[in-house]
Amino acid sequence: MAREPLVIESRHGQAADAALILLHGLGADGGDFEPLVPALGLPRDLGLRVVLPHAPSRAVTVNGGMRMPAWYDILEMDLSRKIDVDQLEASAQTVQALIDAQREAGIDSRRIVIAGFSQGGAVAYQAALTYPHPLAGLLAMSTYFATGDTLSVAEANRDLAVEVHHGTFDPIVPESLGRAGYDRARELGLPAHYRTYPMAHALCPQQIADIGDWLARRLPTA
Repeated sequence: MAREPLVIESRHGQAADAALILLHGLGADGGDFEPLVPALGLPRDLGLRVVLPHAPSRAVTVNGGMRMPAWYDILEMDLSRKIDVDQLEASAQTVQALIDAQREAGIDSRRIVIAGFSQGGAVAYQAALTYPHPLAGLLAMSTYFATGDTLSVAEANRDLAVEVHHGTFDPIVPESLGRAGYDRARELGLPAHYRTYPMAHALCPQQIADIGDWLARRLPTA
């Protein structure tokens, strides 16, 4: 990645003993999710470090070759979502290096959650499910499982909790793609859970509350 990730430490001063790595969507950057962190309503005693990476700038075919922050190139915007898989896998490896960095900083991998929105969610699927150490969870929002037909789930994450959220009025990534990603996760034997919200390609207040509750369950405090 060209830029260092934005890192947000616990607002209450605790040393970090858990981490959330959250990937933004196409054309955005890590700062777009900065306002989400305080809105999650997480327990005061949860020492959560939030890592918000920035995708590199690259040409995106479906946007006329315009350069913008993108985890990978999108070649066609039909329901099959033809993409540059090599670029997606390279981005996933970069995310896995961020996980490694949190482990080296003393955080148990079982207290690290990977999350992504839209294009970032496709990378999150790949990064979390192929990671060789057990993670706390995977949150896939308004996205699709781009590598679902080729990915081999790492043994360490065969029981990874997968939370999939999608808007029922999403004009960018149709809900059918979100549902298909959830179905594929279930076919792979993962304990996946699916939620829909009456929204477009976005987040909504009820979803934010649900994310906070889910994170608190995945990252319990003593």
